Amino acid sequence: LDGDWCWDAHPFLVTKETRAMVMDNITHLLNNFLHCSAYENVIFCWVIDRQAILDDLLSRLDTSSCRVCLISLLCNEGTLTARLEEDIAAGCRTPDVIPRSLARLPLYEALSTHKIDTSTLTVEETARAIADNGGVITPEVVKKALLDWSEVDKWFTRFAGPTTRANLAKLKGEGTSPIAPPFAFEA
Repeated sequence: LDGDWCWDAHPFLVTKETRAMVMDNITHLLNNFLHCSAYENVIFCWVIDRQAILDDLLSRLDTSSCRVCLISLLCNEGTLTARLEEDIAAGCRTPDVIPRSLARLPLYEALSTHKIDTSTLTVEETARAIADNGGVITPEVVKKALLDWSEVDKWFTRFAGPTTRANLAKLKGEGTSPIAPPFAFEA
């Protein structure tokens, strides 16, 4: 589940009321998935840069019959800038996202989460780092979930930026990641 799906509205407004609505939406969806016996694992992703937001969300969830693994996927300033510039070039974001995002980077260090630096990691390596963190989620489970998600055109077309698309193409054997491009050298 992606927290941004719960904030998918036009016009996009950030107010006290819309923030409360989004937290209610996320809580409702997550609790429904957590209570559904059809799902063994539930992965929730959202940009959470403040411990108070994370604590508020966790306090609203019924986690009595599950194990919660809190992981922050981080990267360095250069990698973040490069990834955002790709999204800007693709028309997915506006240039003002870079200074806003860079200003928030230090906030993640204060979170009570396991931090994984993805600056130089592929999708597969990131999945392995998550699994190695003690989660019951294996790289194969994450890969399958990502590939399945990429087949849902409604979500993939809207939420997959250039980096995500390139890495999913690599997972499918259709290309390489722009993060680690192949180089040809002549002797």
